[in-house]
Amino acid sequence: MTEDQTLPERSRIVQEHLDAAGISGRVRELPSSTRTAADAAAALGCAIGAIASSLLFVVDDEPVLVMTSGRHRVDTDLVAEQLGAASVTMAPARLVRDTTGQPIGGVSPVGHPAPLRTIVDAALADYDVIWAAGGTPHAVFPLTFTDLVTLTSGTLLRIARD
Repeated sequence: MTEDQTLPERSRIVQEHLDAAGISGRVRELPSSTRTAADAAAALGCAIGAIASSLLFVVDDEPVLVMTSGRHRVDTDLVAEQLGAASVTMAPARLVRDTTGQPIGGVSPVGHPAPLRTIVDAALADYDVIWAAGGTPHAVFPLTFTDLVTLTSGTLLRIARD
C-alpha cells in the first residue's frame, strides 16, 4: 500500500474528493494493473462483481459516466430505453481522457475537470464493499454502494438484463 503523499497527482485529486465527501476509503496503489475488472478483482481478492468499473459513454451527444459492476457488460439498448435516449455509444479514448482527465483503465468516479452525469449499476448494491479506480490503472479505493451514489450524485439503473 502506498501513502497518500506518494500517490500520483491524479490519485491525490481523487483522494481529495473522497476526503471532502467524508468517505473513509483511501486510494492505494497496487503492484499489478487494475485496468480491467478481472485484473482488479484478482489483485484485491474480491468478487469481480464488487469492482465498480468506470466507463464513459456518449448519450445523445452528452458524455455520461457509467459505474457498472464488473460482472456486467453495459447493455446500451437497455440504458437508452431507460434514459429515453436515441443513442448510447462507447466514448472513444480521446474523449475519455479529455472529459475525465484520467486514462482508460484508471477512470475514477470523481476527480474530473468538471462534474459528469453519472449512472450507477443497481447490481453494485449486492456488495458490502465495492472497489473503484483511483485515477490511474494501478490505483483503487474501497467504498460502499451508498457512498458511490452519494459521491457521484448518480442515477440508479439496471445496465444489464440479468
